[in-house]
Amino acid sequence: MRTALAAPQRTLQLTLAVVKPDAMAHPLILQAVHRIIVENKFLIIRSKDLLWNRQQSQRFYQEHSGRFFYQRLVEFMASGPMRAYILAHQEAISLWRSLMGPTKVFRAQHTHPESIRGAFGLTDTRNTVHGSDSATSASREIAFFFPEFSEEAWFRDEEPHLRREPGPDDPKAGVHLWPEYGRTETDG
Repeated sequence: MRTALAAPQRTLQLTLAVVKPDAMAHPLILQAVHRIIVENKFLIIRSKDLLWNRQQSQRFYQEHSGRFFYQRLVEFMASGPMRAYILAHQEAISLWRSLMGPTKVFRAQHTHPESIRGAFGLTDTRNTVHGSDSATSASREIAFFFPEFSEEAWFRDEEPHLRREPGPDDPKAGVHLWPEYGRTETDG
């Protein structure tokens, strides 16, 4: 008697998603972005609100130093609170980038009006959200925003459990919780 072999499950992918100060200033936009994350079946691994100073903003965007938009971007990202998420999904990076829409808001409004930037973006700088553009960028950006998070430990200890059976959402924190694994920034 033969037993059927189950198809191997794909590993979850991590990405960084950031709700920028322009969206954080409008609670309904923040709620809409969070709803988009949940409705598209992302697992919210970690989430936190933060406020950068100018030096943190300069460090994060150092690769753009010298470009015409650099100073404007640095000042804007240090202008108010942000919310950072670590999201997991089988295709986290490409799905989040698709949901964000084009960086240039004018283009997003005309070619992808249903995207986050098409619906809520104001300018190319004040374009509501940020997302990693590759697995390498995601690892670097997650480490910048969540220095206490170990990607290696997460893939070893948490990812296999989450891939099999995601747990319920914690409606208060907006973070998926699983026995012994779920943590939010407010858990202490």
